Amino acid sequence: MGAREHRTGPRIRSMSSADPFDLKLAARLTPVVVEVPHAGLEVPAALKGPLVATPRDLRADADLFVDRIYQGAPGRGAPLLCARVSRYVCDLNREPDDVDARAVEGHSDPRPDSPRGFVWRLTTDGKPALARPLTRKEWQKRVDDVWASYHGVLEGLVAEAQAMCGHAILLSGHSMPSVGRALHADSGRPRADIVVGWRGGESCAPRVKDLCVEHFRARGYSVAVDDPYRGGATTIRYGKPGEGVHAVQIEMSRALYMDEQAHAPREQGLSRVRADADALVDALAALDLGR
Repeated sequence: MGAREHRTGPRIRSMSSADPFDLKLAARLTPVVVEVPHAGLEVPAALKGPLVATPRDLRADADLFVDRIYQGAPGRGAPLLCARVSRYVCDLNREPDDVDARAVEGHSDPRPDSPRGFVWRLTTDGKPALARPLTRKEWQKRVDDVWASYHGVLEGLVAEAQAMCGHAILLSGHSMPSVGRALHADSGRPRADIVVGWRGGESCAPRVKDLCVEHFRARGYSVAVDDPYRGGATTIRYGKPGEGVHAVQIEMSRALYMDEQAHAPREQGLSRVRADADALVDALAALDLGR
């Protein structure tokens, strides 16, 4: 038997233009929650600070159109949380303390070297993203206004799914350049179409990982596991399979659905990956993870 599904009336959350995210709730609830933390491009004036990354940098390092890929999730019983704010304001797939002294001055416990942590001081092409380090006050405002707001909602969505269905599956939707870029560990190396990140089994049960791998391979994609992406801070934070919460990160090659140089969608490819993402949400919702 698949996972229990619960039907409710439409659930509405009051949204504001000041929110750093878009949230679409589901009228029925399955165990699946979908988040897209890197599709946003907004840089609120109050949070711009010393940012010097160009609009092209922001687009090159954003997971463009991934919010569109998963737009069908709420109609399939999975709430969808998408960041509006650029990862250059703060990276929602990193912990706030993942910074170094050249990114945030006066931090009490900086990492030795973290150029693309919670605060990006370098682009993936190796160009400066900041004119100077953030002050501790600027860092704290990003934590309070963006990170805490987004993760407060995500934590609630995951807890609700688990409470209603007995377990939860957090699907973290991402995209990746088709070839590793300058500051990537696999610089210059072509990548698989799909990378399934499960942190070597730490963030989800093997059945969740295997379903994702088999789902995409059956549809003709090349698939890698944990290479070059194992899952970020979100999968570490929420993925507790022993407690009934599973988190899996899905990276899609941008070459599948967009022109990587022009940062423009290819509608035929986008339609294909959107249909396959819809089917993945359905398959995860039906997965029997009885304990």
